This record gives sequence, C-alpha cells and structure tokens, in this order.
Amino acid sequence: MLSRVADSIYWLNRYIERAENLARFVDVNLNLMLDLPINLAQQWQPLVTTTGDSNFFQEHYGEANAENVIQFLTFDPHYPNSILSVLRVARENARSIREIISSEMWEEVNNFYLMVKDADSVKHLDMLPDFFAQVKLASHRFAGVMDATMTHNEGWHFGQIGRLLERADKTARILDVKYFILLPSAQWVGTPLDQLQWMALLKSASAYEMYRKQEHRIHPAAVAAFLILNRHFPRSIYFSLSQAEKSLYDVTQTPIGTWSNPPERAIGRLCAQLGYLVIEDVIENGMHEFLDQMQGSINQVSNEIAATFFSADPIPV
Repeated sequence: MLSRVADSIYWLNRYIERAENLARFVDVNLNLMLDLPINLAQQWQPLVTTTGDSNFFQEHYGEANAENVIQFLTFDPHYPNSILSVLRVARENARSIREIISSEMWEEVNNFYLMVKDADSVKHLDMLPDFFAQVKLASHRFAGVMDATMTHNEGWHFGQIGRLLERADKTARILDVKYFILLPSAQWVGTPLDQLQWMALLKSASAYEMYRKQEHRIHPAAVAAFLILNRHFPRSIYFSLSQAEKSLYDVTQTPIGTWSNPPERAIGRLCAQLGYLVIEDVIENGMHEFLDQMQGSINQVSNEIAATFFSADPIPV
C-alpha cells in the first residue's frame, strides 16, 4: 500500500475519533456543572491544561470560563485540535483517498463536518448536550460504515490502528481530568459529590452501564481499573492498545510474540506492561504520573508508526 494512502486512512480515523473524544471531554464537565453545589466554582482550566495547549488558549482567550473553553475545544477554526478543525482535516484526508474508501464513508465524513459547521452558527449552552450526543453518534456511524463497506485489508487496519491509539490516549486524558479538576479539597473524597463525579466520568466514556454490570458500587480504584485495565470493554486503554497491536501485526504479517520493527516493539512493550499490571501498582506510584507516562508511550507508538510506514520523519501528535 502507498504510504500516502496508509497515512491518510490512519489520520482520517484518528481525527474522527478525536472529535468524538473531545465531545466526551467537554460533556463530562457540563454534566458536572449540573451536580456541583452552587457554592463551588466551576473549574474549566484543567480541560485546557490537559490538552497541552495552554499557551495558545491564554493568548487567544485569557480567562478559562465555560464559554471560552467550549469555544476553544469545539468551534475554534484556528485551534488545530478543536472538533471543527479536526473534522475539516479529516474531510481533506478522505477527499484525497476517495478512490480507496467507499462512497458511504465519504458521505459520512462530509455530513459530519457540515453538521458541526452549521452548529457553530447557532450554538447555545442549552443545546450543547444534544450537539455533543450528535458528535458521538456521527463518529459511531462512520466506524460502522467503514467496517461494513470497506475491504478489511491493510488500509482498513491502518484506520483501526489510528482510531484505537487515539481512543487509548483520550481515555487516559479524560481519566486524568478527574485528578486535575475534581475536588476542591481532600475533605470531599468519598462524599456523594465524589460519587457523582466518578459516575459522570464513567458516563463520559459510555462505560457506566458496563461498569455497573461488573461492580455494584462506584469506587475510585475500581473505576480506574475498569477504564485502564479491563480486557473486554472497548474504550479501556488496554483493550484499545491490544486491538491496535493485532491490526499492526495483520499489516506486517510478523509472527505473534516476536517483533521486526520499532512500532511492533513499542506497542508490544506497552501491552505487556498493561497485561501484567494491577491497579494497586498504579495507585501506589501515582495515578497522574502513570497516566502522563501512558500518554507519552502512546505518542511514541504513533511516532514510530509514522516513521516506519508513512515518512522519514515522525508526525507529531
């Protein structure tokens, strides 16, 4: 497969997944706004901090209030990682490989972008929950259409790898938000407010019902274990990375259990680490430190894939 085509399919899927996860990212804080006591100030700066683009935000917006952060993450045409911006680039990637993807895939990407663009002109705070639900559903539709209408060859596997790496990264980030935002002081730990926040976090990852089927109580360690280490839930970090590893090996045809290139080695080490980890180890060494290291390792896998399959130089995430 031409590296240009593989690159475009990889980033097309990665950007579609990024749009969905950005919607989840903002939606969890909107849900928390409804549950927090009136006397507690809303905290929007942590959402900016976890993007790694605080300097851009400070230069263009200043105060991290609800209106500014939502505009920044959702509709800002100049911020390259807003929902509107990533969908614009996703559509350009799809346009460049229209002879490779199905017509149904192109229609889904195009309609997705136009839906977000139209919403920008009529946005209102009361409309945002429905809008973010539409973003998530549009991403699901694209994934379903791709699975149903595209041959499951190398191109499809590169798309899977892009989607799953992005999902693992954003699950780590949205879990990390809990540790940045979420309690004004330690005295709130274990209170009903703390429980509401963990529930909102699970719902933001569409994990609440599946978690409750496995666990009867909302417990921070159990929630973290579910989102990081669960082997069967499709949005957990471990599941996403292990499935990305399978697609990578389907592309390279390297025997399972061995490696022949840097991406296989990088993702193999990461999956092995997660496969033998227990949540007590994560908590003992620091949840934020673990999640930060995990994001760095996922970025390394992405850069190794770019250098090996797409170009001479790694493409920054």
